[in-house]
Amino acid sequence: MAGQFRPDQAFDLTDRVALITGGSRGLGRAMAFGLARSGADVIIASRDGASCEVTAKEVEEETGRAAFGVAAHVGRWDDLEGLVDKSYERFGKVDVLINNAGMSPLYDNVADISEALFDKVIGVNLKGPFRLAALVGTRMAAGGGGSIINISSAASMRPRPDVLPYAAAKAGLNALTGGLAKTFGPNVRVNAIMAGTFLTDVSAAWDMDAFAKRADTFAAKRGGDPSEIVGAAVYLASDASSYTTGSILTVDGGM
Repeated sequence: MAGQFRPDQAFDLTDRVALITGGSRGLGRAMAFGLARSGADVIIASRDGASCEVTAKEVEEETGRAAFGVAAHVGRWDDLEGLVDKSYERFGKVDVLINNAGMSPLYDNVADISEALFDKVIGVNLKGPFRLAALVGTRMAAGGGGSIINISSAASMRPRPDVLPYAAAKAGLNALTGGLAKTFGPNVRVNAIMAGTFLTDVSAAWDMDAFAKRADTFAAKRGGDPSEIVGAAVYLASDASSYTTGSILTVDGGM
């Protein structure tokens, strides 16, 4: 149906509702603003409810779209049903789910990783996205369909020694992406963005000289600006990606 493709319409998200976890900072914040600028109303969720409310107000003031901030801990199974219920109570639907919340604590060596830390990393990066996708995807499939976008990481394919639990969780998220696409198809599309190194607020604590040496090995020769994730997110959220599902889209500057 390529002859019917209209770029001015295909990327339009007007009146769709997007739920974004980890939406008050970093890549999540950039995607919240980006989807709102494309016409979507947005639900911004994270552990810090006050920060979500502030971000939601900023989105509304800049874009004119409705935004709702809500506190939820993605790593806590029982928090997620409440998040979904509040989202549907506020907007009546969720058309786009972006599983963006994540954590990657560093450690000195693998023997120092506690069971509690390992479980927390798996909980936030894998268990939570699975549960949220299951809850929202089931409602999407029973309704008008939708798009689920999992934010994965280049570490899932090229794990460094200092991020092994995180890399394992993101590799699991890659596997879930394909499986959930089959589970909820044909009306719900499920894809992942495999993100590389982006210069978010977290990067303020980095050794930038060491990072510059590593970035010199990238094709782009630099880290990404958070705004550079938005194009991929809008594509996967919109009708422009109507025949894209079960895919992992790499956005990593050519690592």
